[in-house]
Amino acid sequence: MTVVADWEPAVQTVLDRLHALPGALLPILHGIQEELGYVPPAAVPMIASALNLSRAEVHGVITFYHDFRDTPAGRHQIHICRAESCQAVGAEALIAHAEQKLGVTFHQTTADGQVTLEPIYCLGNCALSPAITIDRQVHGRVSPARFDALLAGLERTP
Repeated sequence: MTVVADWEPAVQTVLDRLHALPGALLPILHGIQEELGYVPPAAVPMIASALNLSRAEVHGVITFYHDFRDTPAGRHQIHICRAESCQAVGAEALIAHAEQKLGVTFHQTTADGQVTLEPIYCLGNCALSPAITIDRQVHGRVSPARFDALLAGLERTP
């Protein structure tokens, strides 16, 4: 779990900057996630208090939207497209391969903290299906062998 001193100043800075906006909850959550890479569950009471919302309302928004994380992501994030075009040309086999290769399923991070695997529902790269992103860079026509080559090219830290 994150130590309070690590995340609290960043959350407070975002709250100070955005709390007066109309409909501030989503911009605040995006701001916190941009700063920290996730929205710490322990920050929910701070956010709720700043916006005069219940903790349940804040938690509900965090858990409703797929883009918000409540745990830190890995150093690298891989998104595999699950849209129809990608499914039609082998995305399910690619997903099975990626899960086996990484030892995780969607929404999980490898034990070494290096890679988080996530689904995404259309990258707009349908002509080059199946498509993935690695750290926001789109890759098309990704076979299991190409996935392995892209994975091998990732910079890893000890």
